[in-house]
Amino acid sequence: MDTAVAKQLVDKIYEKRKAAALELEKQIRECHQQSDQRRITQIIEQLVDMFSNPSNPLHIRNGGLIGLAGTAIALGVDVAPYMDKFIEPVLACFTDPENRIRYFSAECLYNIAKVSKGEVLVYFNPIFDALSKLAADSELSVKNGAELLDRLLKDIVAETASVYIPQYPETERIRDLFDSQEQSILVAYPDDRSLGENVPVQKKAFSLARFIPLLQDRIYVLSPFTRSYLVSWITVLDSVPELELITYLPEFLDGLLKYLSDPTEDVRVATENILADFLREIRDVSMVRQRKEEHAESSDLRRSDEKLPDITMSHSERALFIPESDFGHDHDGEYSLKDEHKSEDYRGTGALVPGQGVRIDYAAIIEILIQQLDNQHDEIQQSTALRWLAEFLTFVPDVMVPFTPRLIPAILPNLAHHVPMIQSAALRTNKLLSNVIQNLPGPVEGLSRQNTAEKSIAPASSPTPVPQPSRQINVQPPSRDASSPESMGDNQPSSSSEKTTMTQRPRSGTMQTTITESSSRPQSRMSSNSAPGAPPPPAPTPPSPVQEEADQFNYQATVNELTIQFLSEHEQTRVAALKWLIMLHQKAPKKILAMDDGTFPALLKTLSDSSEEVIKHDLQLLAQISSSSEESYFKVFMMNLLELFSTDRKLLEARGSLIIRQLCLNLNTERIYKTFAEILEKEEDLEFASEIVQKLNMILITSPELAEFRKRLKSLETRQDGQALFTTLYRSWCHNAVAVFSLCLLAQAYEHASNLLSIFADLEITVPLLVQVDKLVQLIESPVFTYLRLQLLEPERYPYLFKCLYGLLMLLPQSTAFVSLRNRLNAVNSAGFLHIAPKPTPNPIASRSKLGRDEIKWQELLNHFRALQSKHEKARRQDLGNSSSQEDITITPLSPPASAKPPMRRRVTGDLPVPPIIPSKPALSPLNPKARQNGLLASTLQGATPGVMQQRTRRTLGLPVVGPRKG
Repeated sequence: MDTAVAKQLVDKIYEKRKAAALELEKQIRECHQQSDQRRITQIIEQLVDMFSNPSNPLHIRNGGLIGLAGTAIALGVDVAPYMDKFIEPVLACFTDPENRIRYFSAECLYNIAKVSKGEVLVYFNPIFDALSKLAADSELSVKNGAELLDRLLKDIVAETASVYIPQYPETERIRDLFDSQEQSILVAYPDDRSLGENVPVQKKAFSLARFIPLLQDRIYVLSPFTRSYLVSWITVLDSVPELELITYLPEFLDGLLKYLSDPTEDVRVATENILADFLREIRDVSMVRQRKEEHAESSDLRRSDEKLPDITMSHSERALFIPESDFGHDHDGEYSLKDEHKSEDYRGTGALVPGQGVRIDYAAIIEILIQQLDNQHDEIQQSTALRWLAEFLTFVPDVMVPFTPRLIPAILPNLAHHVPMIQSAALRTNKLLSNVIQNLPGPVEGLSRQNTAEKSIAPASSPTPVPQPSRQINVQPPSRDASSPESMGDNQPSSSSEKTTMTQRPRSGTMQTTITESSSRPQSRMSSNSAPGAPPPPAPTPPSPVQEEADQFNYQATVNELTIQFLSEHEQTRVAALKWLIMLHQKAPKKILAMDDGTFPALLKTLSDSSEEVIKHDLQLLAQISSSSEESYFKVFMMNLLELFSTDRKLLEARGSLIIRQLCLNLNTERIYKTFAEILEKEEDLEFASEIVQKLNMILITSPELAEFRKRLKSLETRQDGQALFTTLYRSWCHNAVAVFSLCLLAQAYEHASNLLSIFADLEITVPLLVQVDKLVQLIESPVFTYLRLQLLEPERYPYLFKCLYGLLMLLPQSTAFVSLRNRLNAVNSAGFLHIAPKPTPNPIASRSKLGRDEIKWQELLNHFRALQSKHEKARRQDLGNSSSQEDITITPLSPPASAKPPMRRRVTGDLPVPPIIPSKPALSPLNPKARQNGLLASTLQGATPGVMQQRTRRTLGLPVVGPRKG
């Protein structure tokens, strides 16, 4: 440059520097008109040296920046060939420690960008990176200057980024240097490639694919100013329809979601808005995809019906095209329009269809959303992720199906979240996902078995040995395969019993190795391209989308994840998991939750849950499994349930009635009781057998769910099956004397019941037995035995009924139950209905059990009852002997001499002498209701002599009291 201009350009006074810049601008214009590029280059290099040298004084560096701005204004758009010489030095000034240098460098670049327009987009990445740092500058003037440059750059991008092609060889060279791979902004029109047309693609100055890695790196910044800057740029890029930023959403979605928890409200609001826009775009693209698929399917159907020749392309081209596009449905949930030539040609009309030709990596987006659903992320991120998943379930449910095993542990724990926003979103997402899975077609067993047979004889096609793919269906009843339909081999054809052959899309050798990837996330969009030289399959027929969705669902993995949810501390989560299992078992009862898999013990253990709602759903599922299983499996279930009751007596006491009643509600009551009876008849633990029979008998008498079952037992003389049922129950009910007596009353076998009472006289009358008789008397006064009380009005017809009730009265001590039953019988007698003894030749209807006497072998039943009760008495004496032996061992040092008189022992019955080897327990047990009512327990245990204690015990049990001997 001229010496005068150069001297004035470095003056300390700003006005002189500005005037020198204007003079330099004139000189540059003259040189440009004369095409003196060498001198322009020298001037630019001189100016760059002035402002880029940190050792130069401030006014010299500022003069160089002002001079460069004047030079750019003089050259206009023709400054583009020289930009590679000064863009990098100018951007280096953005980080200069001097505030005015940073400001003037931003001002200089503003002027350069204003005149170069689209050419500056070649340097978009370094400019964007430098501006992201100035956005958080501490100096207000610098920040304002950066905002001006930022707005100008956004305008240039919005107007020209999608169409501008570099006009100068220098800028093309710089672009090719940055963009070594062939990338294009616009999605190529599918027809051009599918029809084999050689359409040259010119690369644009701006490359979104080259910019995304920079955005992916910067998206995790923490500064709210830089975050606001990034969100604003994402909004601008998304507003350009031709750029289709939505295609690259997975690359920066994770970092963008973190902005939702930013402390700055402006950042949060802007992020929520852009995320809402992205979700709306995904929905629009998905709707376009569905319409295209429907149109393609209808077109294929019309062509197949009309059988018209395909003149669009040659046979060889079509054979290569069909396997690659797979009718526009990408295997990993992405959407490509490579077969768009089959649908309407929009190029002729010039109409723009939003979402047309856009590829969305649904799988990658869902993967990111699932990662947000843990406690490490903010609550707003979790709720937003759940809302997105719920929306995906509404418009792309087929994409969500393979992710079900991943979604279950992410959604179900949030059903009981303490934040209402997350809880409501989780409830909606869980409901939508359940509906999607429920609407899938069930697995076809014939198809599965044929697949298994074909796979067993087919040669191995994979180049390397890999585990069995998760999409293989292998059903071998009764054992279940733990694999899922999701991993059916893509290169294995599957066929049904009909002539229609359904095949997966053929893959090349490269794609076969891709199948071994984790089934939790489908393959990315880069893995959907087939090898160019793949041989065409013979007349492939694409599977229906519905069948493909069913094949993608992994039943076993989903069941495993649901089973883990049983360990959750939240009741809502456990209930939801059981509801899921119920739905899945209804859908595929032969495929999951068999009796012999590992889930069944977990379901049995869940019966000990503290929540009644969980137990009810668990029982519903267990009943569902049992009803769809063989009879042997059902018996195994009943045996396991009894084993659980035997080992967990607290469960039997607290939840036994609920469990059995719910089972009777969901299964056949007779089947349950007969199976229980058959098992209990051979039970070796006599104490447990007596206890469970007492529980079953109480449910039988009182439960409303068993009303029809009780009616069957009342008709012994008319129904053969009722007699068999009574006999089966009777043989196991004999473990409990009162239970079998009440069963006879329920079946109206009064004569046999009276015979049982005669055997009662030979039994040891224990306190638990008296308590059970007391409860039976209370039941007789309940509505269940209304028919029995009315039968007291017909003594001639039911003579043994009086004997039964009077026998109970004689067994009872004079307690409240004794008074109640006595008053009932006295009321009948006082009304004139006197008891009439049975006659030798009774009326044909004298006894309800008389007609069935030939069918039911009553004497054998009595003998069985006597034998079983003898076993119980023997077991009780052995237990007492064992406990007494332990007591004798404990007190041996304090025992009296052998010649001493043995201590006096209390007698329970007062009649039989007690063997000296077995010291008896105190006759008055704390369980005796009479002791509790009269308050005799304390007086019995405190300060009473043995004689007085014995008298009080006999009086309590209703036995005659022997007075003290005199003299």
